Amino acid sequence: MAKSTPTKAKSTSDESSKGDHSWSIEGPIQILDPAGKVIDKELEPKLPDDELKEIYRWMVTARSFDERALSLQRQGRLGTYAPLSGQEAAQVGSAWALEQQDWMFPSYREHAVQVVRGQRWVDILTYWGGSEEGNRIPKNVNNFTISIPIATQILHAMGAAWAGKLRGEKMAAIAYFGDGGTSEGDFHEGLNFAGVFKVGTVFFCQNNQYAISVPRERQTSSETIAQKAIAYGFDGVQVDGNDFLAVYYITNRALEKARSGGGPTLIEAITYRFSHHTTADDWTRYRSAAEVEEWKQKDPLIRFRKYLENKKLWSDKDEQKLLEEAKAEVAKAVEEYEKLPERDVEEIFKYTFAEMPWNLKEQLEDLRAYLKEKKPEE
Repeated sequence: MAKSTPTKAKSTSDESSKGDHSWSIEGPIQILDPAGKVIDKELEPKLPDDELKEIYRWMVTARSFDERALSLQRQGRLGTYAPLSGQEAAQVGSAWALEQQDWMFPSYREHAVQVVRGQRWVDILTYWGGSEEGNRIPKNVNNFTISIPIATQILHAMGAAWAGKLRGEKMAAIAYFGDGGTSEGDFHEGLNFAGVFKVGTVFFCQNNQYAISVPRERQTSSETIAQKAIAYGFDGVQVDGNDFLAVYYITNRALEKARSGGGPTLIEAITYRFSHHTTADDWTRYRSAAEVEEWKQKDPLIRFRKYLENKKLWSDKDEQKLLEEAKAEVAKAVEEYEKLPERDVEEIFKYTFAEMPWNLKEQLEDLRAYLKEKKPEE
């Protein structure tokens, strides 16, 4: 087991009312324990009951989507896919704190963040089905496109926040990345620049304990990832990434600080991916079933459902209805995805240049000729 296991936080008292944006990195901030019990009422966000139920709906639908997408890939109906199960609280919790004017820069696993922020489940399927049309962002939705190269989006987010600062805009940018991304040079460059120029960037690390098969302790010898912010001159905070309330509370504070000119924050959300890194991976080759099961005892969906039940907001009947609705919503997205027209091979050569250069045109013609030659006779 990696050493960054969620424990009860040692947090400052009533921080939000004081407007003090400094945090103690003594342990992950936690508001809900795994049984859904509030352990720090001073930090508990005061969200309306209907909103809490809507949040849970998003988390359950994200899990349902993830399970269906994994099944589609195994059936040959979807391309390589990056599962998110286990990270729903980290994703929905942080996305819930964003405002429309903020910019969001994902890696390749933030499906729930993307959809909470205005994209559609069918868009996610379209992208992982091999079409860049799924990366087309709707108008007035400040999401950036999916980033497959590790940690490059950190620089993009920092640049967007810097541009907003130069324009005098009250906005923030958030960059999502994994613990493996902190071993890339882009991580250092982005955080160093943000610290020097005090730009409003929230660097959100979903520490799910593994960079493909490389465990957390092989990424860095520092006790936490959050403490790396100290070297760049700004705040770092560790949060229980399986606790929606804690993730929302911390991200909301960091974003408010960023919008008000207070500079950047590094958030390390301690979480765990239940499944493979991607469908090209096999998690059983580098971690034990017992370890996965131990982390499933901290399942963010179960924790939040128990929280709702403790508040008399949820029942078994509500749960069954939601599961049926979530499956129906995902099934509708799958149906829409599979009705899309077959994509042209030319798409492989698009989306890089405004006008295709001569060498790519030659390669395209060579590919067309090859496919024509290999096409079976009708």
